[in-house]
Amino acid sequence: MSNKIEARLSELGLTLPDAPAPAANYVPHVRSGNLLFVSGQISQGPDGMIRGKLGAELDVAQGAAAARTCALALLAQARAACGGDLGRVVRVVKLLGFVNSTPDFTEQPEVINGASDLLVEVMGEAGRHARSAVSAGALPRGVAVEIEGIFEIE
Repeated sequence: MSNKIEARLSELGLTLPDAPAPAANYVPHVRSGNLLFVSGQISQGPDGMIRGKLGAELDVAQGAAAARTCALALLAQARAACGGDLGRVVRVVKLLGFVNSTPDFTEQPEVINGASDLLVEVMGEAGRHARSAVSAGALPRGVAVEIEGIFEIE
């Protein structure tokens, strides 16, 4: 599947970032059996962190774009955990998405769709997953979105 995932990323004009280093006292991923647990990845693009609160400074489209950057970082962490071989990733099992949002903002699922849609675009059916989308009053460094993931790997 590595060639398929890497080829599809290329077709979409997407480049995975380097796997981000942990910002505190934790590891970026842990393998248990055939499951890979990837720590929360914050919204960060080539120009830096994507900050803001949904329902105030950011709209749903901007939040979904931020969530896409989290999905790319999740794939980058999975690639690093698999020794550079995305072909070892069998499927996305689950995402847990946190959205920095105002108390009255209720479109967290639409924001996290940015990550979910990207994973399906890149991986097809293997990218479909269980998911939660949760509101957060604040996120680390003021970022808009943070997403953690569970992957099945070979």
